[in-house]
Amino acid sequence: MLVAELFFGRGGEEHQSLADAEWADFAAQTITPNSPDGFTVFDGEGQWRNPQTEHIVRDRTKILLVAAKRESDLLQRLLAVIDDYKARFHQQSVGIITRDSCAAF
Repeated sequence: MLVAELFFGRGGEEHQSLADAEWADFAAQTITPNSPDGFTVFDGEGQWRNPQTEHIVRDRTKILLVAAKRESDLLQRLLAVIDDYKARFHQQSVGIITRDSCAAF
């Protein structure tokens, strides 16, 4: 299986912090259809340096953990989640880490 961790900043330099209801709506409309076999979300505190301004941004973070079979459209589905989040909430970046793993559910 492929394990993907995605890091979603909930604030930023130019906008207010993302509300819980906005995250829930995003999860229902975008994450669920792109991760039909399931996922886990947890809260974190993050720090990111904007490469354009070099300002350090600290904010609350949602971390999405997905363990999925390597299907031909998996990368496309992960990128759809990232692209929608960036467009919907005016984010410059969404972090992603992927790794191979042995897993069963």
